Amino acid sequence: MAKKLAYERYCWFHGRIKAGVYPNAGDMAERFEISRKQAQRDIEFMRDRLNAPLVYDPARRGYGYEDGRYELPPVWFDEEELIALCLAMRLAAAVPDRGLKESLTRLLGKFLSFRSAATGPGLKDVREKVSVRNIQYYRVDEAVFHEVVSALFAGRPLRLSYYTPHKDESTERTVKPLHLLCYMGSWHLMAYCTLRDDVRFFTLSRIRSVEPVSGRVRIPDRFGSVRRYMERSFGLMQSGASFDVCLRFDPTVARWVSEQVWHPSQSVSFDPDGRLILRFPVSDLREVRREILKYGSAVEVLAPEGLRREIMDEIKKMACVYR
Repeated sequence: MAKKLAYERYCWFHGRIKAGVYPNAGDMAERFEISRKQAQRDIEFMRDRLNAPLVYDPARRGYGYEDGRYELPPVWFDEEELIALCLAMRLAAAVPDRGLKESLTRLLGKFLSFRSAATGPGLKDVREKVSVRNIQYYRVDEAVFHEVVSALFAGRPLRLSYYTPHKDESTERTVKPLHLLCYMGSWHLMAYCTLRDDVRFFTLSRIRSVEPVSGRVRIPDRFGSVRRYMERSFGLMQSGASFDVCLRFDPTVARWVSEQVWHPSQSVSFDPDGRLILRFPVSDLREVRREILKYGSAVEVLAPEGLRREIMDEIKKMACVYR
C-alpha cells in the first residue's frame, strides 16, 4: 500500500508541474499529510530513479522540468502483469547479448520497486523459479547479434561475411534485415539478399563479420508480407511452391504428437485403431525429413511419394551402418 501511495504522490507532483504551478516539498507534505523530509525524499526519488528532469526555481520557490516533454513512466502493474514481465526476462536468457540482458534486468528492477502488493515476484524469485535451457544450439557472437538487432530496428542494410558449411565457402553479402527468429534454440536472420535477389535465412552463428552499409536497399514488391512468408510452410527452408505432407503416427506416440504444433494450418485426425494422421504444408523436404527420422518406426510417410522414397533410402543406408 505504501508503494501505491508514493506513486500517487509522484503523479500529483508531476501533474502540478505540467500545469505550471511549480510545487515544492511543502506543498506535497500539506497535500498528503506527510513530513517535509518524506516529501523531499519523494522528489529526489523522482529525479534519481524516474529520471525526471527536475529543476528548482528559486524565484517561484518550486520545481519545474528542464525538458517539458518528460512524462512519468507507466510503472504501476498488477500482480499478473509483473509475473508476465518476469517471465519475459527469463525467456530473454536465450538472447546472446550480455549488454541487452543487463539492461533488461535493470529495467525490471526499476519496475519491481513499484509493485503494488506487499508480496510478489522479485529478481531472486525470477532467477530461482524460471529458467530456459537449450541443447544443440549454435553459439552466436555478441557483437554480431547486437549489430544485427540494431540494423533490424533502424531499417538499415548490412554487409555480411557469411560461411556456408555444406559448401565450405564464404561469401560477401549485402542484405536488408527483415525479421529475427529464434528457431529450435538457434538464431536466424530473415533478410533480402542482393547477391541472390531473394529473401534468405542467415544463421547468425555463421556470420563471420558484419558492418553497416550506407544508402538504401530496395526490396522488390513481389515478396509481400514478411508474416505471410514466415507462415507459408514448415520450418525455415523454402524452395518454390508449397505442398502437403501427410504422416501417420503409431498409437504409441500419437497422443504425444497430438500435443505438438508443426504448422499453424496443420490438420490432425485419428484412425479407428488410434493412429494419428498429420497433414501440413512444406516447400522444402530437408527439415521435415530430419523430424520424421526422429520418430523411427513410429511414423510412416503417406505423401508425397518423393518424400516416402527419400525416407526409405535413408533407412536402407542406416541398415548398412548397423549391419
